[in-house]
Amino acid sequence: MKMPEMSPRDFYQVNALHAFGLFASSAEMRFERLTRLAKRLFNVPVAFVSLAETHRQWLPSRTDHSALPRAAATDELLVVPDTVLDDRFQDHPLMGDASVRFYAGCPICVGNGDQLGTLCLIDNQPRAFDHDDQALLRDLAKMAEQELFAMELATVDELTRVPNRRGFEAMAEQALSLCKRLDKPVSLFYFDLDLFKQINDQFGHAEGDRALQDFSTILTRSFRQSDIIGRLGGDEFAVLLPNTNQQQADVALRFLDKAIRQHNRSSKRGYKLHYSVGYADSHTGGATQSVSELMQRADARMFENKKQHARHGANAFAMLLDLLLPAQRKYRH
Repeated sequence: MKMPEMSPRDFYQVNALHAFGLFASSAEMRFERLTRLAKRLFNVPVAFVSLAETHRQWLPSRTDHSALPRAAATDELLVVPDTVLDDRFQDHPLMGDASVRFYAGCPICVGNGDQLGTLCLIDNQPRAFDHDDQALLRDLAKMAEQELFAMELATVDELTRVPNRRGFEAMAEQALSLCKRLDKPVSLFYFDLDLFKQINDQFGHAEGDRALQDFSTILTRSFRQSDIIGRLGGDEFAVLLPNTNQQQADVALRFLDKAIRQHNRSSKRGYKLHYSVGYADSHTGGATQSVSELMQRADARMFENKKQHARHGANAFAMLLDLLLPAQRKYRH
């Protein structure tokens, strides 16, 4: 059967989605961070991104409302404070779910202005949605557009599949700006793998790549889906944690350290992963900070942490023994 011809708009939308990799097996996670942030900021039970697609609807964010129809395309934000009182929703399939009493949706557009989808909020209670709320929802939709734009610019690191420096800085700057406006704290970690050169020299560059991939995977699994993780280049990584103070960030770092230790016990790769880390937050050092300034401060502290590792000869020697353990055993026998 011949498929019907696509309009230029449909052709752009579908090919844009495929170009951005949104239908890959990991596509569901692309907007999970954004919708989790929307749920926290608006205190709603359901937030999701509904993307247009010619032959089917796809809701990236996991939700019990996966059967909800995509809202009609519009160039304007659609707000329904109480769906029971709105004539437009009386015969809408959305009304099949009695828990849906409030709806707000903001278009997500791509580079040429076409609407690619909608960022949606749903509540089980009627609620007001003032101009500040509407502006905040538009900002979140802009973050979704930034996510798409980042993908379009190929800002995902090819090896680790996390944002590269350009992608990280773009998404982190958006999140930082949003948290500043809401007076929410932001924390940033700057990581560097210790003894990475020795891994390459002792085990080869392919194994060095494997170490970077393993560390990236551990970062992704250890931090929240609303946090932004990026590979800055070489063996350097960064994580930006929105709405997170230093105490909460310390808890997150302990969780990461536990995950690293578990990995080192079970990996059997012949070496162990060790890292140096620096920390910075948005509530220290002035209110005009940018992501770049946070990274510079965290990078400086990471360098001090790395020097401390080098000064502690026993620790450094133990780390080196971990790294060269197979060779040491072979020499003794």
